[in-house]
Amino acid sequence: MRLLLVEDDNHVAAALSAVLKRHGFDVTHARSGEEALQALVPEGPGFGVVLLDLGLPDQDGYEVCGKIRKRTATPVIMVTARSDVRSRIHGLNLGADDYVVKPYDTGELLARIHAVSRRTVHEDAAAEGESALRLGPVQIELPTRRVTVDGTAVQLTRKEFDLLALLAQRPGVVFRREQIISEVWRTSWEGTGRTLEVHVASLRAKLRMPALIETVRGVGYRLVTPAA
Repeated sequence: MRLLLVEDDNHVAAALSAVLKRHGFDVTHARSGEEALQALVPEGPGFGVVLLDLGLPDQDGYEVCGKIRKRTATPVIMVTARSDVRSRIHGLNLGADDYVVKPYDTGELLARIHAVSRRTVHEDAAAEGESALRLGPVQIELPTRRVTVDGTAVQLTRKEFDLLALLAQRPGVVFRREQIISEVWRTSWEGTGRTLEVHVASLRAKLRMPALIETVRGVGYRLVTPAA
């Protein structure tokens, strides 16, 4: 996923970019509101998420958010030290999709990025009338919870389907173990790690595609799009 990071502090941007890149993001860094707006022109590269720090040197961050929303429907996550409710409400009213207060946990930030991007995928799919995800020979029918490989149905448990559907929403993007547990099992990571590993192994075996779900050591898992 391409991500636009709007941050005027080069040291903060470098550290955060390194983390995001390790998790599969293609990061473009804008150091001001004007650079961000120039990056979001229609003929420019498309972005999956804009991570917008409000403390910018040239323009008020809220103003930049409003301008971004007029140009694109790309999800915007505001990052700020202001924690009061009024500031958060103001940002959301301007079109921000989420709001992260400094100092934040990197894991939480990654989860929020994935959450707003998944929300966009669901909205786009609904708007286009899509009901299935196609990944090479694998087809995932969301309404019926049916999975086929080369046209042959594969019987999955409820959690196996939920896990596969989650990873398939963003092929190539790394999902943290903690995030997967939260999304699929609706619980915390503690004591559930082995369960996740077992379900991943079961999916690989049932789909007869061991390379479909890649383990990213120390982080989590990502789905590798297979050849058709």
